[in-house]
Amino acid sequence: MERVSLFSLVLLSASLLLHAQTKTPLLAPTPPMGWNSWDSYGLTITEDQFKANTDWLNQHLKQYGWKYVVIDEGWYLQHPEKAATKGADQGYTLDQYGRYIPAPNRFPSSVSGAGFKPLANYVHSLGLRIGVHIIRGIPKQAVDKNLPIAGSKFHAADAADKADTCAWNPDNYGIKDNAAGQAYYNSIAKLYAGWGLDFIKVDCISSPYKADEIRMVSAGLKNSGRAIVLSLSPGPTPPSEASDVRKHAQMWRISNDFWDIWKKQEGEEWTPQPLLDLFQLLASWSPHIGPGHWPDADMLPLGYIGPIPGWGKPRQSSFTSDEARTLLTLWSIARSPLVLGANLTKMDSATESLLTNPEVIAVDQHSRDNKPVVQTSTTVIWTAKGAAGKQYVAVFNISDQPQQVSHSWKELGLPKASYKVRDLWLKKDSGSASGLKVSLAPHASVLYAVE
Repeated sequence: MERVSLFSLVLLSASLLLHAQTKTPLLAPTPPMGWNSWDSYGLTITEDQFKANTDWLNQHLKQYGWKYVVIDEGWYLQHPEKAATKGADQGYTLDQYGRYIPAPNRFPSSVSGAGFKPLANYVHSLGLRIGVHIIRGIPKQAVDKNLPIAGSKFHAADAADKADTCAWNPDNYGIKDNAAGQAYYNSIAKLYAGWGLDFIKVDCISSPYKADEIRMVSAGLKNSGRAIVLSLSPGPTPPSEASDVRKHAQMWRISNDFWDIWKKQEGEEWTPQPLLDLFQLLASWSPHIGPGHWPDADMLPLGYIGPIPGWGKPRQSSFTSDEARTLLTLWSIARSPLVLGANLTKMDSATESLLTNPEVIAVDQHSRDNKPVVQTSTTVIWTAKGAAGKQYVAVFNISDQPQQVSHSWKELGLPKASYKVRDLWLKKDSGSASGLKVSLAPHASVLYAVE
């Protein structure tokens, strides 16, 4: 048996045994699938907009496994439109214990003091799961007022590390690795559990890697009384921390913010992580894929991105049809979480067809032993195993020119002399073949099942 295969089986067996012994369900046994508001709404999502996207996902995507809906950054701001103005009052909303609560002008169902509980009830009534984004740390306003920390003898100033702030977000101070810091994270975890949340995305915590705060957040969630998936952001999470991050989180970003560009843009002050970079990043994290622990290649900037994108102007995704398919093929064969960034209420039929292919989704959700077997300057090939002897093969042309890719099955690590081949995107069988031979346009890909 291959070394990677044995390693994967040992991890799976250990995870299942541990959870069988403790009688707690394994969180995120498969890569989470869902939608996040950031790409299309930035800081500005409202309750009505969130519910409209949730309704669309429920009607069109839930049956294919898409189930998480996540409110991203700034849900506690009454005036998020002022975020770009230095020193402007954005209207932070906090409770008496220094914890952010939903802005009532944007989330009117929270006015009763129930926080996101009414919205969570709505999401759960549809058979879906709900999450929110937070920035690590404790609100500066809570520290300035030295508010008490719920359920403890401490106050905000006891927990805050004023020397530690997020480089790109001014809202919070960092948290000290002390009893007061743990008490604060416990308090927000219990608040979120009381709201009925299923997913927490914690930002400004994995790059640079904040090991102490990651541990404290994880401990708070584990003791909250509710099963809540922990997602860490942004990347790149250092591969040297793979063992530690697997202990504490169900998913963690492996890249900088990813947007709809193929390769790095020159001459820009800041440029997002391009799709071309993700091939190597996902390859480097492939040994660490496993049930309950998913390297996250970031959201899927497909479809219409607007009205107020987290980056750039409102637009239809800049990816070509070949690039969009390559994106989903790569995320699936590498078993990344699948989190949509599109404005679902403006979904086009071509993008919807990519998101509702059950054979491709099955690769993301149920394959194993996923690994790259060919990596050159022009070609990348991954393989994985499915059920009942099935194998998966993903082939990518990462060059700017058309090319023909040819390999024997043996060269790809597949033992049989001949395989029956099925194109999963086309849902079409193409008979038996004694090797791989495919012509690909620039930036195009194929995803095969062979058996």
